[in-house]
Order: sequence, then C-alpha cells, then structure tokens
Amino acid sequence: MSAPRVEGRLSRLDHTEQLRRLALNDRGFAEQCLSGTGAGSACIDPKTLALARLAALVAVGGSGPSFGAHADAAVSAGASAAEIVEVLVGVVPTVGLPRAVAAAPKVSFALGYDIDSALEDEPRL
Repeated sequence: MSAPRVEGRLSRLDHTEQLRRLALNDRGFAEQCLSGTGAGSACIDPKTLALARLAALVAVGGSGPSFGAHADAAVSAGASAAEIVEVLVGVVPTVGLPRAVAAAPKVSFALGYDIDSALEDEPRL
C-alpha cells in the first residue's frame, strides 16, 4: 500500500510520518522539502527554523549568498543580529572552530558589518 500524497504544508504530517518519508526518500515529500513549498512547522516557530537553517549553513560551509538569504529570513522572522551571532558561536562545539571561523565573515557581511575594516583597525596581539 502506498502512502497518501503529501499536499500543502509538511507540518500536517506527524513527526514519525515525516521521518518515514525522509528515510524512504519519498519523491513528493523530498520535492516539497527542497522547494520550500509547504515548509513550516507546527512545532517550531519561523524564527527558530530560520536560525536552525543558519546553523546548518555553518555546518556545511555554505556560500556567502546563502548566508545573506538565510540571515535576511531570520531577521524577517524576528531574530536580532546578536541572536544570529550567538547561533554561530553556539555551534562551535558541534561543527568545530574552523567552520565557525570560515562562516564569520559571511555572517558579518550578511548582517551588514564590515569585518575587514574592523580587523584592520584592531591592533594585532
């Protein structure tokens, strides 16, 4: 018996069904996940989801434009620049310092902070 087709929001499926469909690499479910159609959660608010996506970008070494888009989404969802930076700092024990160091300039640029100028102005220790 095949599973019912996923329509609308992914959050209409309970967590066990979402896990099952991911484990099966369900094509329709995967397309919705990748396209963002129906994305959302009944359990996670948009701000938390946006911050989690930023954390994932740090983990995978995301590109600068990706950080810009996801930082904008986080700010639009109510996140402050301080919260975004706290996510970057908070994932260091999980993703490692090199990933966070590599992401710092991308996050800085996404937030409109000129890290290059700040580094030039700081005396070297």
